[in-house]
Amino acid sequence: MTTAGTSRMEITGNAVTGAPCWATLLTHDITTARDFYGQVLGWEFRSSPMGEDWATATAGGIPVASIGAVDPALPVAVDWTAYFAVSDSNEAAGRVRERGGTVAIGPVDTPTGRATLAADPTGPTFGLWEGRLVADWQHWRLHRPWWLVLESADPFAAALFYGAVLDWEHREGEDAVGYEDDEIVLRDHGHVAARLRPRDPRNPALHPRWNLIFPVPDVAEAAGRAVALGAERLAETTPVADVGAVLRDPDGAVFSLAPESAGL
Repeated sequence: MTTAGTSRMEITGNAVTGAPCWATLLTHDITTARDFYGQVLGWEFRSSPMGEDWATATAGGIPVASIGAVDPALPVAVDWTAYFAVSDSNEAAGRVRERGGTVAIGPVDTPTGRATLAADPTGPTFGLWEGRLVADWQHWRLHRPWWLVLESADPFAAALFYGAVLDWEHREGEDAVGYEDDEIVLRDHGHVAARLRPRDPRNPALHPRWNLIFPVPDVAEAAGRAVALGAERLAETTPVADVGAVLRDPDGAVFSLAPESAGL
């Protein structure tokens, strides 16, 4: 994981620890992926400190995510992965194992920090990030370029796992974890950073997973472009809105679209 235009801000303090801080897409063909997401989401791309096998996506000049090539030697599937900030990646990876999760890769040193790829006990994958954050982190966290929802068979058990791994229990005030209806909500600086909710049985194509949801002005138009470019439409709704789309990109990665007005 890496960002373009990183600041010197390191991950310190409860207000940052445990919050979603970045996303990566691992794919077999970066050129095709850049073209696909550029046309569907209007992203532009810049070089990455990780080298020619990586690119940083931007929207309106703001870093959004990284796209990287899958190394055939690594046991990593083509997919989107959300990363959560931690102050000590070794300690966090140890807590993953202690609580029944799996650490697939890492912690691995990168030019800007340390990355870990893990899975919770029920299967959803996620990342841990110890290192530099995007430039102007305070603005990024207030205007997140994507939304994050965990579809889980047992959101309460999931919250206990992630709470222990990511120190959610130590967050308070505007950065607390709370309940809203049947969902568990993580707030960061007063704004929703992630939701954990029961898996929707009406969407059998979606196994329990962390869903990255990208806001777009017109879901129908963006989804139509995606399908025309080779994506497969999996469902007619997203976890956060009655009107949206869940898609599998041409290389197999699943992502969601929702109206900009839906919010998280």
